[in-house]
Amino acid sequence: MTLTDDEVDAQLPDDWDREGDEIVRTYEFDDYLTGVSFTSDLAEIADEEFHHPELVIGFRSVEVRLTSHEAGGITDDDIRLAELFDDEY
Repeated sequence: MTLTDDEVDAQLPDDWDREGDEIVRTYEFDDYLTGVSFTSDLAEIADEEFHHPELVIGFRSVEVRLTSHEAGGITDDDIRLAELFDDEY
């Protein structure tokens, strides 16, 4: 079940933004390989949670986009995964 706008606003972790039906955060790094390594760590967490984000690796950044396609928007699963990713960072 998707969260209401108020629920998303109340639960959205710090440093995350909402863009339509997704929550988004860009993590910054000192170099490319650190970002790549971080992405690998996130992929393992996502696979364990069986909830797979869009990950975009930049030169010194990694953009993460979370949504629950099957539910048609943002769910508790997205918020939970965002919090797990922040714990990894």
